[in-house]
Amino acid sequence: MSQTQTTPPQTPERHRSATRNGLIVAALLWAVQLVSLVAALSGVTQAAIAIHFQTTQIAWFTLMTLLTGTFFLPFLVKAAALYGKRRVLLIATGLGFVGDLVAAMATDYRTLLIGRGIAGIYTAATPLGYAITRDVFPRRWVGLANGIMAGGVGLVAFGGPFLSGWLLDTHGFRGVLWFMAISTALSFALVALLVPESPVRERGGRMDWAGGILLGGGVTLIIYGVGEGSDWGWGSGRFIGFMAGAVVALVAFLLVERRVAEPLFPVSMTRRRPVWSALLATAVAAGALNAVGVVIQLLVLMPKIPHVSDGLGWSGEHNAIVTSPISAMIIVGAVGTGSVARRMDSRILLALGVALAVVGYGIGTQYHSTAGQIISWGVVAGLGTGVVVAVVPIMVIEVVSPEEQALANGAQNLVLGVAQIIVSQLAYVVMAQHGMVLKGTQFYLDKGFTNGIWLVIGCCTLGGLLVALVPKAERLDDAEVGRAA
Repeated sequence: MSQTQTTPPQTPERHRSATRNGLIVAALLWAVQLVSLVAALSGVTQAAIAIHFQTTQIAWFTLMTLLTGTFFLPFLVKAAALYGKRRVLLIATGLGFVGDLVAAMATDYRTLLIGRGIAGIYTAATPLGYAITRDVFPRRWVGLANGIMAGGVGLVAFGGPFLSGWLLDTHGFRGVLWFMAISTALSFALVALLVPESPVRERGGRMDWAGGILLGGGVTLIIYGVGEGSDWGWGSGRFIGFMAGAVVALVAFLLVERRVAEPLFPVSMTRRRPVWSALLATAVAAGALNAVGVVIQLLVLMPKIPHVSDGLGWSGEHNAIVTSPISAMIIVGAVGTGSVARRMDSRILLALGVALAVVGYGIGTQYHSTAGQIISWGVVAGLGTGVVVAVVPIMVIEVVSPEEQALANGAQNLVLGVAQIIVSQLAYVVMAQHGMVLKGTQFYLDKGFTNGIWLVIGCCTLGGLLVALVPKAERLDDAEVGRAA
């Protein structure tokens, strides 16, 4: 087993001014929240990109980022522990900028996907940013810094749609892609100039290359196979071969992880029922809700073409105005959950959030043709989404010890990302069953959008039902100091 070794930072924490600490928080806030902002920008631009490049494979515009981000995350987190968190954050940010630059200049869809895939490496900025705060700030600043960074989600929830709408309406999808590149370059500069290196290192640690490659390979086979299954045929030899290969890779991964001293995925920890059940329930519920955006964004932004496309044809700005009340309810749900989590069973909170989301989206399957209709059920679904998003980390905190927290967070991010990718890919497949290809572009009819929402409802409901497997855990009020909501 590796040991943690701490060396004195170049600038001692106690001698750093409040202004300097504030600048570090600002740099990390931008690095962390840029991941969410880019995800929002991607969702708004996918309809315009599909039409411009005349592609039936628009699913991969968002899935490539998710896939590479999920694949490389364990490697980057481990490298950060071995070689320095700031150093790895700069590498991830630099590669993210390269990917954004390739995507912004792409003249064909394949090159665009290559750029998006490279840019997906930047998603590691979120766990790395939070990890740095624990290492470089004085104790009294750690809670404040994490609170500010987490609270930035409100700015993204409100400002993101308006920013992306303005960029899309004024400068087209190219303007959005260039904004991503400029923002990532700014993040690199802020981290390089303001953020100190973490003094915490693992001594004698090793990278689990075999485990990471097997896990990434297995997930990739599943995602690609599901994405192409409707074209190949669900009973075809190619589809069955991809699924069989995925099973072999994942079984081999589990066997490898049980034997290595420092696994990327904590198999021994996840064998405990409280841990695996909490990870499973939260991943399915939150992964489904994270995936619903692919359906809703295509519904509101795809054009209205009789007998070809039943999109609403909204502008980016109109979409931002209509969805702002929904964003507000997501924040209300998240903040409210953080306030009551110390007094309520987290399992009840997750079930409540799922129920609200299912009711909201259930109404949405029948009524989604006007702004008023979408707002009416969207605020209910948004409230439920906020509850689910906030309770996910709380449930993980409750079932592991402080020493296991970092591994548990990594495992939770990994399984949630896999769930989101699978549900998103299935949503595209389901929608395409009731769609039409015109001039090389995949369009969707109303039945396709409706079935896509039903898919999300089904997966989210499954996550809610899986709560029954989670045993009653320690209340957050009784947890050790530092394990906060």
